[in-house]
Amino acid sequence: MNQSAAIYAGSLYSLAAEERLVAQILDEMDTVQGILESEPDFVALLASPGISKEERTGMLDTCLRGKIHPYLLNFLKLITERGMICQLEACCAAYQKLYNEEMGILPVSVASAVPLDDRQKVRLKEKLDKITGKDVQLCCAVDPQCIGGIRVDYDNKQIDGTVANRLSSMAELLKNTAF
Repeated sequence: MNQSAAIYAGSLYSLAAEERLVAQILDEMDTVQGILESEPDFVALLASPGISKEERTGMLDTCLRGKIHPYLLNFLKLITERGMICQLEACCAAYQKLYNEEMGILPVSVASAVPLDDRQKVRLKEKLDKITGKDVQLCCAVDPQCIGGIRVDYDNKQIDGTVANRLSSMAELLKNTAF
């Protein structure tokens, strides 16, 4: 993650926390990020050094005033003035990370060879909640290369209980065993 993005997001987060607006700003950031992702030409315009800072921030003002909280609008103007609007995604990720830490939320990625049913997801979530002491948010994906079992990723940790991993471990063991 970009250090500048983390600093700017941290400042916005601190301000939002003081005013008890953290969740509202997070929701609005996600919305604005989605809109800007779908309009790359507009982002290029906001990042263009050939257009004055006043004009670029004026465009944001025209488009977003009254639709998002003034703190977020001012944040967007600031990162536009500083030439960082293209780093909005990194800013949003840093803000989300601060929110998750404060709320005790742990995003967890789960890969399995076949889709997990609702019962399996609930049981996995309960077990991970207990292990981590946090409110786990599962993001499940199908990866046929797992062959079977699941792979769980969180906090730069990985628990790999896939058949593919076990086969790879056995192959490595056999390769290193002298007969």
